Amino acid sequence: MDVLKVILASLFSAAALFLIAKVIGHKQVAQLEFFDYITGITIGSIAAELATTLDDPWWKPTISMFVFGAVTVALSFATRKMQRTRKFINGSPTIILNNGKLYRENMKKAKLELSEFLLLCRQEGYFNLNDIQTAVFEYNGKLSILPVSTKRPLNPEDMKLNPQPEHIGTEIIMDGRILDENLKRKGLNVEWLKKEMANQGYKHAKDIFLGICYDNNQLTLFPLKN
Repeated sequence: MDVLKVILASLFSAAALFLIAKVIGHKQVAQLEFFDYITGITIGSIAAELATTLDDPWWKPTISMFVFGAVTVALSFATRKMQRTRKFINGSPTIILNNGKLYRENMKKAKLELSEFLLLCRQEGYFNLNDIQTAVFEYNGKLSILPVSTKRPLNPEDMKLNPQPEHIGTEIIMDGRILDENLKRKGLNVEWLKKEMANQGYKHAKDIFLGICYDNNQLTLFPLKN
């Protein structure tokens, strides 16, 4: 009987977690604000307690989960609408390096060690601090870097070029199945697809794992078997 209670409680807590997660929204761990991270851990702990504690009433931890979820949603709304609240809860970006000057006090305020700062620079591809014009430590723990003008990548505007905009490729074939709606959306048909497949050495769509159509109707095919 206890085993059945654990199973049912686990299913209920999983459903409650899913509902709260849908309300809060999808974020990667690196994108979570500090309070979101803490409440996420707390809600998970309450859900685990709900699934394993059989003696206490189930509604107590359930209410706690939804209270934490509601507080997180309310604070998220407040940070979006009110700048002062956002700055108080999330903090503000801090300039660590600018014009060759390293701000030690700003590093202390951001609780950023020198070795950690150098690590973040290397992770962004900068091994020489002289290549950095400005480095900003964001409130989410990431380092934004503006390179010096002579070290930034060359772009078409520098060469006075005006390239055409590119668009995201459209999946035409997935797991050997032709996606007719996507094919029509591109203004193409099955006859065109068969001809392009034949030009690349394929007779049947079932032999293709993934087919993507890019700009200018460029079709890229990946075989099902390598």
